[in-house]
Amino acid sequence: MLRKFLLYAFIGITSLIGYSQSINDKILNTINHSDWFGLDSIYNSVPKDSIHPYLEVSSRCFLGYQLNRPDVSIPAFKELFNTQSEYLDLNNFISFAVMFGKDLNKVGENEFAASMINQTIDATRQYLDSATVSNLTLQVNWYSALAAYKPYQIQFNGDSIGKVPFAIVPTGPKEKGNVMMHLRESTINGMPADIIFDTGAGHSIISPEMADKYGLTPLEGTRISIDGVGQSEGYLAIAKELQIGNITVKDVPFTVASISSNNSEADQYMDSINIFLGNDLMLQLKEITIDFITKNLVVPAKAPFIPVKTDVKPNMCFSEGKNLLCKCEIHNNPLLVFIDTGNTDYGTLGETFYAANKQYVLDNGIKDTVRQAGIGGVKFNERYLLSNMKFSLGGHTVEIPEIDVRTTNEEGVGSQYEGWLGLRSLMLYSYVRFNFVDFVLTTGIPRTSKDM
Repeated sequence: MLRKFLLYAFIGITSLIGYSQSINDKILNTINHSDWFGLDSIYNSVPKDSIHPYLEVSSRCFLGYQLNRPDVSIPAFKELFNTQSEYLDLNNFISFAVMFGKDLNKVGENEFAASMINQTIDATRQYLDSATVSNLTLQVNWYSALAAYKPYQIQFNGDSIGKVPFAIVPTGPKEKGNVMMHLRESTINGMPADIIFDTGAGHSIISPEMADKYGLTPLEGTRISIDGVGQSEGYLAIAKELQIGNITVKDVPFTVASISSNNSEADQYMDSINIFLGNDLMLQLKEITIDFITKNLVVPAKAPFIPVKTDVKPNMCFSEGKNLLCKCEIHNNPLLVFIDTGNTDYGTLGETFYAANKQYVLDNGIKDTVRQAGIGGVKFNERYLLSNMKFSLGGHTVEIPEIDVRTTNEEGVGSQYEGWLGLRSLMLYSYVRFNFVDFVLTTGIPRTSKDM
């Protein structure tokens, strides 16, 4: 929403004498199109005094927020509110405050985040509707509750490399060949736990039954909505200790919510799917490699193995819902796709791909009805199934045996993405590495039939 408001707030500013209108227009255009790579390129290639101060500071806010650089965005947010508030209309003010709070939460500054959102409510309450006040108050409750803990205290046990073994486990109807990634050697509060590794989950999730079993501490007043195929309501709770492989994590926040699809046929395959480890924890680890040869998650624990910031250009960014998106190329089409190890199939191409390749899809695709089952529901969608598609991601090219194509915009999670890449596609590579410092995804060489 914020990028749309920025354009209106900035009307008239770009014509001010002393600033380059073309540069400011280019920056506004990248923001309005959520082109964070373009914004990064422009911002870092032009003299800063050629950018209007409001756009210069807000660009740093966006770049830090969207490219996982809270060390950039947090001081920029402070500067924005202290020096550029005259250019902020109400919607901008609220939206930037929400973004600021999320980045403060990411670095553990939850007390500061709660105070800042509270001040935002006090300063704007007379202009806000009740729904906005309620949503902001919920955020205050989340941050205030988390401030009593020190989330994500990470300890590596006896090695310079963290290793978490995993198993690729079949799920769903056998003929579909769908799979999930189950972490082995995992415990919650000292008890063995069956945990799904899900890069597509913005938050770690646990069912109410498992939260009770493992003795998680509920955080009062922390109502939260979970988007899946449908929606589910839940709350935050703390696991005192999570053990995965040789990595121990203290005070781990989980969202407690029903994982049922509310469909008996689909739910029969979800009996063991009760705990998801999402990218909220992943982002606390500077780098993760999913090694599909050794079946381990590999996490550097000490220098010189931990990555440091370089001048490498990012190929990942966050979606509006803070999911991980990455640049790729399919059938010579550059796309920005959602990276989701929780998706049990090869994935989906969006309607933008269909529009650009309609005749190819009609000539080579097979019309199919695709069932999506997940949190909150089951949906059936008419799509086309394409076979043997060349796909380039992170420096290497593979051939995806099959992938479905949306022909229209479909309601629900994932509909806003140009593509959605599932676990079976990622498994075609020997490894997939997430560098969260440079925000770069790289892949290993394609696996051979012997490795599968």
